[in-house]
Amino acid sequence: MTTSTWLVFLLASLVTTFSPGPGVLLAISTSASVGVRRTAYSSAGNALGVVVVATTAAAGVGMLLQTSAVAFAALKALGAGYLVYLGVRQWRRRAAPLQPAAAGAATVATRRGLFLRGLLVALTNPKSILFFSAVFPQFMHDNEPALFALLISTFVACTLLSHLCYALLARAIGKRAMSASRARLANRAGGAVFIGLGCSLLTLSARPA
Repeated sequence: MTTSTWLVFLLASLVTTFSPGPGVLLAISTSASVGVRRTAYSSAGNALGVVVVATTAAAGVGMLLQTSAVAFAALKALGAGYLVYLGVRQWRRRAAPLQPAAAGAATVATRRGLFLRGLLVALTNPKSILFFSAVFPQFMHDNEPALFALLISTFVACTLLSHLCYALLARAIGKRAMSASRARLANRAGGAVFIGLGCSLLTLSARPA
């Protein structure tokens, strides 16, 4: 792969990972509720999920989802349901998501729980599989393990970078949070976005535009 080709893939990865989606929203929500450091665990889980998704897409699962309506509908329903579940939890949360994390907040969200949450968000997002099944073939001219490792490493690095930027942004905004009413409104707004993302998955077509 030439440097110019890699730069094209890098640009596509940056645009994709910095575009608001389930992983980005999870990073923002986690950072605001338990802090930037704890967000690293959910982001690590999300990154692992991206690796699994990319590998399965390269193995042909992406093509299966594009040709099998049943398989695609099942994954789509699973992903939508999980996002709606996260949205309902966010909506009902009493702690203010845009305030600095409380001292005991870290004990509520365990490292394992945060990691698994990030992993599940990545694994149940059919958009990711469709992205890799549509984009990877444009850069994978042959089945070279080294080339695949380079592409997936680039995408994972972009994913972690985007999560870090959004997490730091959430912390900066959190320092300005004041009243309980605004905190409650932010909770419900975040929950509504999660639910909206989940519902949007139900309208996702198996054939990317």
